[in-house]
Amino acid sequence: MLTNKIREMLAQREKQSIILSNVPLSPAAVLLPFYEKEDKYHILFTKRSQKMEHHKGQISFPGGASHVQDRDLMDTALRETFEEIGVHPQDVEILGELDNIGTLTSNFLVTPFVGIIPYPYEFIVNEDEIEQLIEVPLSTLIDFTNLREETYVINGTEYLESIFDYKGHVIWGATARIMKQFVDLLILNCPECLK
Repeated sequence: MLTNKIREMLAQREKQSIILSNVPLSPAAVLLPFYEKEDKYHILFTKRSQKMEHHKGQISFPGGASHVQDRDLMDTALRETFEEIGVHPQDVEILGELDNIGTLTSNFLVTPFVGIIPYPYEFIVNEDEIEQLIEVPLSTLIDFTNLREETYVINGTEYLESIFDYKGHVIWGATARIMKQFVDLLILNCPECLK
């Protein structure tokens, strides 16, 4: 039921681009992967390795910059997900897209794709890129006692940022903005799905 509602919810909305700076942005894409485990939905996050060029050590969704060989941004998200955590593209059911999100420090315009993956799954983690997989129950992300807002100053401009806390993990930046939009849409469009 939840997957059908998400597909319908994402198909009915007009996608936007949320850009907070005036610098040129490079195209990138991520997968917001979720699955059902023990009758509860979980979101899968990655903790990026310290070896990465951008966003070292941050919690993110699998994904990255578009490459010339990618057919489109969905191809980018699926290719990067396979490279980072070993999920085969044919094992992902894409349900739709969220708004494009501009990053503030690395100058990417990120297209988030929402996809359901099978569980259990034999993830193969690329340790050069990913330090840890973090699964978070969707119910935890919907519980706003785990959400706070803080003001950041970047290049002289103040931004109000959403931050999720889960068992010592801090989810912030573009990843938190993507997650907050997804949670807000679920609460608005399918509150009965979240019980």
